[in-house]
Amino acid sequence: MKKNLILVMLAAFLLTALVPAFAAENFWVGKKPPEIKALEWINASKAPTLASLKGKIVVVEFWATWCPPCRKSIPHLIEMNNKFKDKGVVFIGLSNEDKATINKLVNELGMNYIVGVGSVSGKEYMVNGIPHAVIVGKEGKVVWEGHPMDGLDKQLEALTK
Repeated sequence: MKKNLILVMLAAFLLTALVPAFAAENFWVGKKPPEIKALEWINASKAPTLASLKGKIVVVEFWATWCPPCRKSIPHLIEMNNKFKDKGVVFIGLSNEDKATINKLVNELGMNYIVGVGSVSGKEYMVNGIPHAVIVGKEGKVVWEGHPMDGLDKQLEALTK
């Protein structure tokens, strides 16, 4: 009896621990995502919302200054922003870090897209690894999600044809 209880508890623990990892992978594709939030915004005259950007393609990217793969993907995001901004694509990077920390990297790398400071949206999107990008299509539903260096550019090419 005690052995069965331990096995049930172990199974419950494993399911609880593993389900979010599986759920985050393409979980939002085809669904309306949560609204994005941040305490402050860089490179934006007013707080952007997915609702106000409906009709545009929005790339939401979750990142942090301490994350080497995030730093590596930022030049790629800058390049894609330059390429697609005149085609109705808006790039928004979200980090939960403070403004001073983020501003330093924004200036150092020349990040020219909107950056949200002090964001908790990553939790609402169930992001369990960064960098992680989500493309919200013109209709307001997620059409793609994944690593920004692994197919984001191809998806944007297809969406902007």
